[in-house]
Amino acid sequence: MLPRSISRHDSNRSRRDPTAPLRHLDPVLLFCSLALAVIGIVAVYAATKSRFGDAYLVRQTAFVLIGVGVMGVIAFVDYHKLHDWAWLFYAATTGLLVLVISPLGSQSKGAQAWFALGPFQLQPAEFSKLSLIGALAFLLSEWKGDIDLRRLVALLAVAGFPMALIMLQPDLGLVLILSIITIALLVVGGVPTKYLAILAVLGVVGVVGVLNSPILKEYQVNRLTAFANPDDKSNPAVYNIDQSKTAIASGGVSGQGLFQGPQTRLGFVPEQETDFIFTSVAEQFGFIGSAVVLGLYGVLCYRTWRIAQIARDPFGTYVCIGVLAMFAFSVFENVGMAMGIMPVTGIPLLLLSSGGSSTITAFAAIGLVLNVHMRRFR
Repeated sequence: MLPRSISRHDSNRSRRDPTAPLRHLDPVLLFCSLALAVIGIVAVYAATKSRFGDAYLVRQTAFVLIGVGVMGVIAFVDYHKLHDWAWLFYAATTGLLVLVISPLGSQSKGAQAWFALGPFQLQPAEFSKLSLIGALAFLLSEWKGDIDLRRLVALLAVAGFPMALIMLQPDLGLVLILSIITIALLVVGGVPTKYLAILAVLGVVGVVGVLNSPILKEYQVNRLTAFANPDDKSNPAVYNIDQSKTAIASGGVSGQGLFQGPQTRLGFVPEQETDFIFTSVAEQFGFIGSAVVLGLYGVLCYRTWRIAQIARDPFGTYVCIGVLAMFAFSVFENVGMAMGIMPVTGIPLLLLSSGGSSTITAFAAIGLVLNVHMRRFR
């Protein structure tokens, strides 16, 4: 009887423990993530129903369920252990980036960026976003703001290696995301201002150089430059932007209604289930629905920023900042692209766009932020 009594006493004490991780689960962040994913399922289904029936509905629902499972696992494994595994994950994703540009990878739409696994296509570059966040957060937390030139070169090498491999696919959109993550972490991590200014100049020179180099395919250059010259009808990417803007405008204030928008229902917007998913929301649910979606993203980003501020240690702070940069840039670029005010880069709208790798990565990132919040007293 004594062991049972002691066990019951310990269990009750554990439930009363004010530092228990479950007591500090952030319900607002969790709700925003799940709400956006559900809206994404509806938007993807509406954009593909006339062409593919229920196929994308089933696929995207499966991806979301897998993503939620991954989020749960990551949230409940102490992120301090993830700190110890950061380099292992970095090495694994970098190895996959090497393999995907070998004959083992499969090509689609001019880029060799996927592994064909039956009906599922694995895109390792998506997972490299998380591995880069982990690796940079590890180094910055170890160096505690003491960043000299040698350490800055090491940080840039860690970030530059996966970027170089991704450019060989090529996928400039993901390289831009990795660049934004790197810049955000360098700024917060204590890199001197003079180094940041030099990096900004080198970044501009690098972008101009890439656009004028043979690295990118012609269609990719067309997509990147279409927003700057919307009257150039010889550029096929201008058509995509025109159809996107038409869909958004036709939504009006309250929208055309679910499955009622002509641009969405008739499939006039190219790549609507992925790159231009925001148009599906805007046309069917109008300004009000679009504002709700952007509001959910705004709250998600605010909660991530708040958790970064109250994290127990620098590693947790840097992880949250990396995730914040990833989401904020995704929304800014993708929505701006759909409105014709940003270049078309192929960056998905996280949690809304169709895609297994991007959906799972987004939920995994949310799991990391929840993890940091849940253990801020431990």
